[in-house]
Amino acid sequence: MSGDSERPAAPGVVPAPCASKVELRLSCRHLLDRDPLTKSDPSVVLLQQAQGQWLQVDRTEVVKSSLHPVFSKVFTIDYYFEEVQKLRFEVFDTHGPSGLSCQDDDFLGGMECTLGQIVAQKKMTRPLLLRFGRNAGKSTITVIAEDISGNNGYVELSFQARKLDDKDLFSKSDPFLELYRVNNDGSEQLVYRTEVVKNNLNPVWEPFKVSLNSLCSCEETRPLKAQWDCVNAKYKQKKRNYKNSGVVILADLKLHRVHSFLDYIMGGCQIHCTVAIDFTASNGDPRNSCSLHHINPYQPNEYLRALVAVGEVCQDYDSDKRFSALGFGARIPPKYEVSHDFAINFNPEDDECEGIQGVVEAYQNCLPKVQLYGPTNVAPIISKVAGMAAAEERTQEASKYYILLILTDGVVTDMSDTREAIVRASHLPMSVIIVGVGNADFTDMQILDGDDGVLRSPRGEPALRDIVQFVPFRELKNASPAALAKCVLAEVPKQVVEYYSHKELPPRSLGAHSGEAGPSSAP
Repeated sequence: MSGDSERPAAPGVVPAPCASKVELRLSCRHLLDRDPLTKSDPSVVLLQQAQGQWLQVDRTEVVKSSLHPVFSKVFTIDYYFEEVQKLRFEVFDTHGPSGLSCQDDDFLGGMECTLGQIVAQKKMTRPLLLRFGRNAGKSTITVIAEDISGNNGYVELSFQARKLDDKDLFSKSDPFLELYRVNNDGSEQLVYRTEVVKNNLNPVWEPFKVSLNSLCSCEETRPLKAQWDCVNAKYKQKKRNYKNSGVVILADLKLHRVHSFLDYIMGGCQIHCTVAIDFTASNGDPRNSCSLHHINPYQPNEYLRALVAVGEVCQDYDSDKRFSALGFGARIPPKYEVSHDFAINFNPEDDECEGIQGVVEAYQNCLPKVQLYGPTNVAPIISKVAGMAAAEERTQEASKYYILLILTDGVVTDMSDTREAIVRASHLPMSVIIVGVGNADFTDMQILDGDDGVLRSPRGEPALRDIVQFVPFRELKNASPAALAKCVLAEVPKQVVEYYSHKELPPRSLGAHSGEAGPSSAP
């Protein structure tokens, strides 16, 4: 252990996770039998939709003569929360050589879904459908997702040694320590080499950090000795009473978790979306074709386009697919008093709508029943959603995160109250997305987006974290719905992780194994 060998630089800062990658594992049950003399030889083709076209991504191996195949081939896909990533799985009875597709392959059924649906459920089983939507008997396909981003934490280790052998003639030894991991095949791999401690038989090395992936391939149950003897093989062979050449001690171990957005989603965290729509008079009379609220069956208005683009992404992450839908700035029946947080389905007991289409229908039904008025006050709705988020915070679990999507045609009137509400909401499991509709001057709205500095309340209190994303719709007017959703939702994964990391809340599925571990030993 003595010597002056150069050591690799200590990983002082653990790098941020790279783009999320997801592994998909497939199996099928009760496939149709297309072979007259034997059972089908199934394989699965994965296709992904790009610009409206289905492109083949990969294909599994062929499982010979099986109606209940479990495929060993694993599909690896880049995952983006802010995109609707449409996938299609097609199962064939394969007749081509070495599993290659050919024209004689028999189609056994297909299934379409989104990658978001798969990761939100972690394990998804769906029926296989033949052409024109007919069921393929009792055939089903099961897809299991696993996040392999490869960075879910690091370990901080502190080592020291006692009574090491003196190897130097005129001074004491200059020890350093090398840490190896034992791979599954029994081979050893260097993980870390400490600094050299000069002239010391009882060295205390500086604490160092290594990623869980490097140390144990993220397998936290692998044994780690807390203390062991330094054994010199030559001394042990020659000396009858030889015990050791000193003792190495693991003095401290701290486990630091770095969870990803996918960890929380696959751990069971739901994303609940509330939509808030501006019904102030500045939008124009909906009966007029120039109004921002005008309903044209052939050309959705900006409110609908933004609503559908964002909603189609978010609905994959909420198991009940229900959206809270609110309005502000209108006089509403029966008394036609101004309201800044009314349910657009006019049910104050239950403001939720079934899916994004339910929100669209409620919006269209609401327009002729309300009188557009003002002012543009959004603080009441932010506070209302914050109330739900505060109730969720008290559960001390990473179970539900709230997104408030505000669609407005102008700068808010209650800017002071809005800043106060946002600063308070920054301590809660929620994010606020504001889409500016129309051609108004939205310069003042940029104040709410903390990208250029920390948002402060009128009293000077800083926001705990940046939870607001402001996007002027006109800059994306000619973009596809996918591009709009990508721009609007890009910051949400980071905001989710920042909140739960600050609260030191692990994903629900890891709750029993969370936190930091002190010094401990394993056999």
